[in-house]
Amino acid sequence: MSHKRMPKRKAAIAVGGVAALGAAALLLPHANAAQDGGDQGRAAGTARTLKAGDAPGLAAQVRKTLGAAFAGSYYDTAKRQLVVDVAGAGDDLVARAERAGAVVRQVDNSIAELRSAAGTLKSKATIPGTSWAVDPRTNKVLVTADSTVTGARWDRLESTVHGLGSGTATLKRSAGTFKTFVSGGDAIFSQTQEGGVRCSLGFNVTASDGSPAFLTAGHCGVAAKQWSDSQGGRPVATVDQATFPGNDFALVKYDDAGTQAPSEVNVGNGQTVQINQAADATVGQSVFRMGSTTGLHDGQVTGLDATVNFQSETDPGGVDTVTGLIQTNVCAEPGDSGGSLFTQDGSALGLTSGGSGDCTNGGETFFQPVTAALQATGATLGAGGGQAGAGGQDDTGGQDGAGDQSGAGAGDQSGAGAGAGDESGAGDQSGDGSADDGSAMTGTN
Repeated sequence: MSHKRMPKRKAAIAVGGVAALGAAALLLPHANAAQDGGDQGRAAGTARTLKAGDAPGLAAQVRKTLGAAFAGSYYDTAKRQLVVDVAGAGDDLVARAERAGAVVRQVDNSIAELRSAAGTLKSKATIPGTSWAVDPRTNKVLVTADSTVTGARWDRLESTVHGLGSGTATLKRSAGTFKTFVSGGDAIFSQTQEGGVRCSLGFNVTASDGSPAFLTAGHCGVAAKQWSDSQGGRPVATVDQATFPGNDFALVKYDDAGTQAPSEVNVGNGQTVQINQAADATVGQSVFRMGSTTGLHDGQVTGLDATVNFQSETDPGGVDTVTGLIQTNVCAEPGDSGGSLFTQDGSALGLTSGGSGDCTNGGETFFQPVTAALQATGATLGAGGGQAGAGGQDDTGGQDGAGDQSGAGAGDQSGAGAGAGDESGAGDQSGDGSADDGSAMTGTN
């Protein structure tokens, strides 16, 4: 690990293992490469070529122009263009959106209709092992049920989705189960009455009072107060704020005020990626995830404002619902909770929260947006790094997960994902080296 117990120790984000070579090959040679994408010489009314990080800003601009006619947006990775869905827009509004540089696509469902569908799901089908989010590529709400949703629960979910209409919602079955992936970037450890807990350090930050700290998953911070940088070691950091369920983030302050906490992610083999800013994610955006169990892996953002319903491990009949999450097709495994989701140009996007699957068979994962965690805690990246990202996130779905997902994407947006591990509910906690005795942290990842 990069946490060293010495005055002014350098607390970099590391993984403690070998990074996945495929992801490393994609990331490292281009970590600081500039992406062109300016629209110099662009003719009026033609689509603008832009970076994925610039897509949320253009989406926010076009959304203001279109008003209620705006029905979502996504980033076309191949063409490097923002595609905007419109419902019921007049020719004048469409022309204005096109002049701004977007590709305009006429769709049937408005944001209001998709929000209403998500509200119906929330009121009638908040069932453990389910998730839903709007997919702007299909202009539908995509609903996923994991392998624990059977019998009467499946019938209830299927009936609710069918009641929304085939043109509004789609239901998908996942072979895996939603669970937390407690274990994660830099491995951090704690001991509870139920046994050892292992999570991941997400991003180093500076707390609002100027003290060095880091962000990790909220379900990690709720499970344990003090954290060590080595198995069985003395605590080096203490939870200051933790939120779960609802959101899933924790601010953990280093006990030594002299700790140097650089804003970087160690991706293995002595290589680091400098984290320059926090940014909102975009559907279709290429991303990297670092975790202490599985190292570096890459994939794409497949949804925003996702809602995930985990079965509560503290209440057998309860549900732990987390909303407003980033959904991806990047794999993760127990031990990766709290780890960092970021881009090759150094934008911090999310903290590993939960999902299903593994890094052998693949799966889906969900992440707490970093921008929301920074805003809630008052922290800034690294030694005072900015909170602002690369543009405003389209917040059309709110807490129900039905919001617009600015960005595009290759990759099917699915909620739970196929996965290894058959634990139901909020998932299994990877231990700190002791046998996994089933003591689990409630959470999403």
